[in-house]
Amino acid sequence: MARVAYDGSRYAGFQVQPNAPTVQAELERALTRICDEQVKLVGAGRTDAGVHATGQVISFRAATKLDAATIGRGVNALLPADIAIRDVEEAGEDFHARYSATGRKYEYRIRNSAQREPLERHREHWLPDELDERAMAAAAGLVVGRQDLSAFAVGPGGTRTVRRASWSRAGSLLRFEIEADGFLHGMVRGIVGTLLWVGRGHTSVDRMREIVASRDRSQAGPNAPARGLCLVEVSYGGPATRRAGNADEENADEEEE
Repeated sequence: MARVAYDGSRYAGFQVQPNAPTVQAELERALTRICDEQVKLVGAGRTDAGVHATGQVISFRAATKLDAATIGRGVNALLPADIAIRDVEEAGEDFHARYSATGRKYEYRIRNSAQREPLERHREHWLPDELDERAMAAAAGLVVGRQDLSAFAVGPGGTRTVRRASWSRAGSLLRFEIEADGFLHGMVRGIVGTLLWVGRGHTSVDRMREIVASRDRSQAGPNAPARGLCLVEVSYGGPATRRAGNADEENADEEEE
């Protein structure tokens, strides 16, 4: 297994797609060359187009006799500048980057100021509007717990356990962090887009409660732009509320998303 970081700006997402550049395709190309065999890998989260990662985890099998450190150095030498393997280590036979994970954490960054920050334009969403952060924090608390979050999903919905959802500010940088056992496709960006409705005064905290309960995507706000979203951590160990083969597992962790 290996931990991977990437700038998703020029990719059509993590997962391999026909006729489109993806992070998985670049990683498999480099691993195949270094291991001198065809390598297929699995990612812990199938991030969407334009979404970044600092804590993505991948797993793969290879018969190579190269040690983990040599594989890591070789792969990084072949990868484009916007993808890097942080470390490589052997894992048990039953380890699966996606299905062995017990939690994921995403971060969404907003530059909330009158002026843009050009050097961070691919990493954060610029929003000059005045925001009611207290209302946004209260509304964020409504998604915490185990419940059906279909109102924020692109495509099939389902139940997830959100362990934490909170806002913090450092100067003009506003950060939303959300940690859960898994994510529906589009879920984080749907939640952030709806929380921004609350922050701008377009809807109320009470209405946010109704939106969550509705399980209806048409009731929630638009998805926030992909560039502000980053997969920052995947956790293993501890209780897992879902396992491979569950009815909703096919839709798990497709979050840019």
